[in-house]
Amino acid sequence: MLEVTGVEKRYRGRTILKNVSFRANPGECIGIVGGNGCGKTTLLSILAGIRKPDQGSIRIDGQEALGRHRLLEEKIAYVPQENPLIPELTAFDNYRLWFRGKRREMERDLECGVGHVLGVDRFLKTQAGRLSGGEKKRLSIAAALSGRADILILDEPGAALDLEAKEQILTYIRSYVKAGGTVLLTSHEMGEIGACTTLYVLKDGVLVPTEAGLSARELIQRF
Repeated sequence: MLEVTGVEKRYRGRTILKNVSFRANPGECIGIVGGNGCGKTTLLSILAGIRKPDQGSIRIDGQEALGRHRLLEEKIAYVPQENPLIPELTAFDNYRLWFRGKRREMERDLECGVGHVLGVDRFLKTQAGRLSGGEKKRLSIAAALSGRADILILDEPGAALDLEAKEQILTYIRSYVKAGGTVLLTSHEMGEIGACTTLYVLKDGVLVPTEAGLSARELIQRF
């Protein structure tokens, strides 16, 4: 379980996040929506340990996680909106860089684990720079989850992808949650937002809970 309490972040005299608090349970998909530049990416990067908050607490399964990089790496898989892959390397070599287990475990993962489920095994010999947007995103998610993390954090997972790639990723998100994983995502895609069991709007630095299942017009009115 992820518990966020009183998280705040300031930048150049502006408060980006104000007393952000929420709880994410196993088997829950939490969506965070809001206008561009409202602080969604900042919040996700703090949860993943990439940035430090100015104050607040982040606990995972009852343990304080801030500053504990090993705990964060073990429990959280983070896929930023920007492509984190090394374009000159093949998909296989990128995957191998992220994978924390033994080579045989990695091969098994590509044969029947998350790498196989997301179709990564079909383009392992291709340079990452030559992959399509959907293939890069699926490879990034599979690589991030190679450590068997309990919590998956996705920043705009469907951005700039074709409909087939979006559906493949959305299908995996649903199966991950059904298996007891926790997902936190930001999105402007109604399909992804519709898959969320809990929804928040981030506006003026404040995270406000709202109803899941809202229409696009109703959701925009909350921004």
